Amino acid sequence: MEFHSQSHYYPKLSTMLLFLVLFFHFFSAISSDLTSDRASLLSLRSAVGGRTLFWNTSNSSPCNWAGVQCQDNQVTVLRLPASSLSGTLPFNTVCNLTGLRTLSLRLNHLSGPLPSDISKCTQLRNLYLQGNKFSGPLPDSLFSLRSLVRLSLADNSFSGEIPAGLKNLTRLRTLYLENNQFSGSIPDLQLPNLQQFNISSNSVNGSVPKSLQAMPVDAFSGTALCGKPLDDCPKNSTPPALAVGDGAGIFVPNPSKKNKLSGGAIAGIVIGSVVGLMLLLLIVFVLCRKRSGNNARSVDLATIKHPETEISGEKPIVEGENNGSFNNGYSVAAAAAAALTATNGKGDSGSVGGGNASKKLVFFGNSSRVFDLEDLLRASAEVLGKGTFGTAYKAVLEFGTVVAVKRLRDVTISEKEFKEKIEAVGAMDHENLVPLRAYYYSREEKLLVYDYMPMGSLSALLHGNKGAGRTPLNWEVRSGIALGAARGIEYLHSQGPDVSHGNIKSSNILLTKSYDARVSDFGLAQLVGPPSSPTRVAGYRAPEVTDPRKVSQKADVYSFGVLLLELLTGKAPTHAILNEEGVDLPRWVQSIVREEWTSEVFDLELLRYQNVEEEMVQLLQLAIDCAAQYPDKRPAISEVTKRIEDLRRTSLRDYPEQPDQVKEATD
Repeated sequence: MEFHSQSHYYPKLSTMLLFLVLFFHFFSAISSDLTSDRASLLSLRSAVGGRTLFWNTSNSSPCNWAGVQCQDNQVTVLRLPASSLSGTLPFNTVCNLTGLRTLSLRLNHLSGPLPSDISKCTQLRNLYLQGNKFSGPLPDSLFSLRSLVRLSLADNSFSGEIPAGLKNLTRLRTLYLENNQFSGSIPDLQLPNLQQFNISSNSVNGSVPKSLQAMPVDAFSGTALCGKPLDDCPKNSTPPALAVGDGAGIFVPNPSKKNKLSGGAIAGIVIGSVVGLMLLLLIVFVLCRKRSGNNARSVDLATIKHPETEISGEKPIVEGENNGSFNNGYSVAAAAAAALTATNGKGDSGSVGGGNASKKLVFFGNSSRVFDLEDLLRASAEVLGKGTFGTAYKAVLEFGTVVAVKRLRDVTISEKEFKEKIEAVGAMDHENLVPLRAYYYSREEKLLVYDYMPMGSLSALLHGNKGAGRTPLNWEVRSGIALGAARGIEYLHSQGPDVSHGNIKSSNILLTKSYDARVSDFGLAQLVGPPSSPTRVAGYRAPEVTDPRKVSQKADVYSFGVLLLELLTGKAPTHAILNEEGVDLPRWVQSIVREEWTSEVFDLELLRYQNVEEEMVQLLQLAIDCAAQYPDKRPAISEVTKRIEDLRRTSLRDYPEQPDQVKEATD
């Protein structure tokens, strides 16, 4: 019996040992996966980490880090939207996360090409990279990710032709490629599960492939494409041969006859060539004379006609637009130079006018002094707009630097007081303010030099282009602009209880190329006299304001509330633009909300984003709170900023990403 029991005991022992070996092997494999994923995430943070990647590295597991989700002891989700990531994605970081199913790095500042080792992310189903600065062609390794369901590469700088390799991604339901630099024709992708597609605002041409003809028209706007659902492509037809002397002046060879020119035709060609050459020389001569006259700045002030049409108190700033009212050959300060030269009888290098020989540009802080007043006076320029405090110009200096110059009017304070106040403005330093770089002061002229904002104003973006080529402003862009503007105003208010902006409106919110908001014209209300048209910006003005030079911080909050309503509704406030489109926004919105028709308030361009409707309603309520009739009912701008941050943080978790629980597409 003893032997029999032992014979059974040893097999049980060996089975237990085998189980323990397998268990520890499995556990070590799991631990190895998480250790590898953790190391990859830390490498990513050290390479591109932004201000929000405050991961607690004392944790051995990354699964509790912000933006990281795990399943089966592998990192399966990495979401880092709007985290100020910059630089290029290095090898052996993101693509070492072999269990990754969702990767969202949207709304950052990442640049360079996509890493070719992205093919290692074989489980990847959702890839959201929109709103960065990625460039170059799409790598072939991308097309090996057969599990991809959502792919968004919009709002980057990808270039080259649309690769035919995309047709390998047969499970794709979403493919967003808009606002890039793709060129050439679109291949017939034939993706059986594709539901969402956009190639708008690219340099693609040719006909729309048959497999994409069911997509909406706006998926192809801003391109040179033709064919269904767009206009028909032009038919290729060869014009009939025209005989010499038929009045058309065109010679098309007839293949049935010898291609010989008559003596009269040859003589006509020679005479035409000579006449054309003479005309060309005449044009060159006229242009040289014109440039010479401009360099001498011998232009009379009366020849420069500034725009009289005012929109939002200021014509919307649009890059490259001169409104047909300003000759680009003139210098930005030609009017100032001509006026002063006429007054003083002479000029001076580095100054304007003999009576102001000591006057020069005064730069602030560490602003680059790469140009002087003489360079500014020689700069070619165009009018950007005529606003509440003066006329703004875009000035391109001879060595390529581009600045914005505001020529103030109605300055009634003394030079000493002007300098004190403008130096306080120049000392303002915040990422959401348009920095004042320099100023020039003389008795006759006051010039302010700012950074140039290439995307123009929010007013122009909202109301300037209503045509078919318009790029809709989505929730992310609008809420980001609202947050940036709020932060800029909050900084101004933090400078003291008596510091306010005094002229908040959509034409004073300027935008960078990445749609970051910059508040402009701050501090100028204290420099100039009362505007000649006091009701010009009444649509933004708080009801208690009677003197535009004395605007409280709570009055700023009211104006910002109207600005939020403008962002949400797409409508311009009363008197902001002098036509029938203006409405009394606060009163109109409140009347709609009282009737519980809240969805009727929002801009149609926003209604397509139903998954953020709750956040839109929250921002609408905040705008109504800001535009309360009585100042003590309005929140402080610091509270406004925090509320926008909170609701934007909520919406960024999902929008516009699709849920991960997507039913697998069949092969």
